[in-house]
Amino acid sequence: MKIKVFDDTLSLAQAAAVHAVACLRNAISRRGLARVIAATGTSQLEFLAALTSIPGMDWRVVELFHLDEYIGLPPNHSASFRKYLLDRLISKTRITRYHLLDGNGDPYQVIDEIGKELNAAPIDVAFVGIGENGHLAFNDPPADFTSESPYLIVELDEACRRQQVNEGWFSDLSAVPTRAISMSITQILKAKEIIVIAPDRRKANAVKRCLEEDVSPLAPASILQIHANTTVYLDVHSASLLADVPAVEGRKDQAG
Repeated sequence: MKIKVFDDTLSLAQAAAVHAVACLRNAISRRGLARVIAATGTSQLEFLAALTSIPGMDWRVVELFHLDEYIGLPPNHSASFRKYLLDRLISKTRITRYHLLDGNGDPYQVIDEIGKELNAAPIDVAFVGIGENGHLAFNDPPADFTSESPYLIVELDEACRRQQVNEGWFSDLSAVPTRAISMSITQILKAKEIIVIAPDRRKANAVKRCLEEDVSPLAPASILQIHANTTVYLDVHSASLLADVPAVEGRKDQAG
C-alpha cells in the first residue's frame, strides 16, 4: 500500500485524477477498453471534478460500475448515488457504457444482473473512499470479508447514517434509508488497482485504524492493506493521527 499526503483537498484530487487517467489509458492501450468502479459521496467531489476536467481522455471506451446505492431512495433524490454519478461523471464525460444500481427495483434481481456484468471481465481500477466508521463502500463494521457475491444487501449502521446527515445529504436521521446495495469486500479487492480518496479531519480516526492497525472486519477498509496495488490519497488533516506520516507531496520546504 502506498500513502500519499497533500496540503489540501484540491491538490490531492488533482494528483489522484492524474493517476486515475493513467490507469485508464494504460488499460485502453492494452485491451482497447477500461473497466472502472467509481465511488460517490462528499470525499469524491473534488476528485471527480478534476478527473472529468483532464483533456484527451477517450471515455467512449470506458465501462463504469458503481459501489453502492440506497434501497428505496428515488433516483431524483439529491442523495441518490445514481443521480450523483449521472450529474458528476456520466454527463460530463458522455460515458455510454455504465451500470447503475436501481435501488427502487427488486434488489436481488439488480445485484444478480449487474453482478454478472461486473464479473464478465477484470476491473482495471476502483475509486473508493473510507467512511468515518471505517466502512468500505457500504460495508459497515463488522464487515463480511468472506462473501464471494459481487454485491450484497446490507443494513446501514447508525454511524454511517449519521455521516450522511452531517454531510448534508439528508435533513435528519429518519430520512436516511436503513438498507443499501453494496459491492462486497472480496469484489472490490479483485480490482487490479485501487485508488483511495480520503480527505478531511473527520476521517482521521478511521484512516489511522484502517491504515496502521490490524486488518479487522471492525475496520472494514483495513482490508486494503492486503491489496498489492492500492494507493491512498490523504490530505494533512485526514493523515494527522498517523504515527508515521509520509512527507507531504509537493512541499519544497521539508527537511531531509
